[in-house]
Amino acid sequence: MGSARTWEKPSWTKNFGATPQDIAALVDAVGEILDGSVLTRDELVSAIVAEPRFHPLEEQLRSGWGALLKPLAWQGALCHGPADSTSVTFASPARLIPAWKGIPEPDAAAPEVISAYLGAYGPASPETFDAWLSRGSIRKTTLRQWFSDMGDRLTEVDVEGRRGFVLTEHADALATTAPAQSVRLLGSFDQYVLGPGTGDTALLSAEHRAKVSRTAGWISPLVLINGWIAGTWEIVDTDLIVSMFDDAPAPLSELQIEAAHLARAVGTAPLTVSAK
Repeated sequence: MGSARTWEKPSWTKNFGATPQDIAALVDAVGEILDGSVLTRDELVSAIVAEPRFHPLEEQLRSGWGALLKPLAWQGALCHGPADSTSVTFASPARLIPAWKGIPEPDAAAPEVISAYLGAYGPASPETFDAWLSRGSIRKTTLRQWFSDMGDRLTEVDVEGRRGFVLTEHADALATTAPAQSVRLLGSFDQYVLGPGTGDTALLSAEHRAKVSRTAGWISPLVLINGWIAGTWEIVDTDLIVSMFDDAPAPLSELQIEAAHLARAVGTAPLTVSAK
């Protein structure tokens, strides 16, 4: 993700108030602060702003969106640390990863990241991969070169008129896999939708995108029918209420089975499913 160097763009500085020089200084400061330490966000930010030059950045550093912390992670200065009750912690990658050698060069990392992405979400286009990785910030020539350099490790396929790539080792298995019938409840921000993105019309009708990708970056809990996003859900007391798109009937018996799994997973009382 660091290959796009989005923090060096004037628009990024305008939005978040930190210059490229500020980010470079933060990388150095955080590297020293986390040397041998695991800190909560509050502890880390307090240590950072103890240096006067970082006082103007305190509000953004404490923001739950982590806009100023992301470039530090992309450059290998920090990563998530071990869980501390309900608090997020941060540590140096060198503390947690044996034989840490630092962030690899983008051209060296690209084949591994592309393989991991297509292994989970293929078939997918280079543009879809870029949208997931960097919100479309990678240069198109660079992106095309990364995919081209993969050579016969990738196979291009056509799925109902949409072209994309799969890992060659998965191509035969995917081609012979029969469609499955299923009803599923997914939580908010589930990776099933974050991988391809809410703009993927093979997954979600464009007219319902605003019900899934909501204000302030919120991604709704989802109802999936045969892999298609068919509605959203919410819990009110012990009721699980589904809102189906296009006035479709809710498959209540199948959803009740899913609700039982959900209740066990989150440790709540049994849930009763109903439709709006």
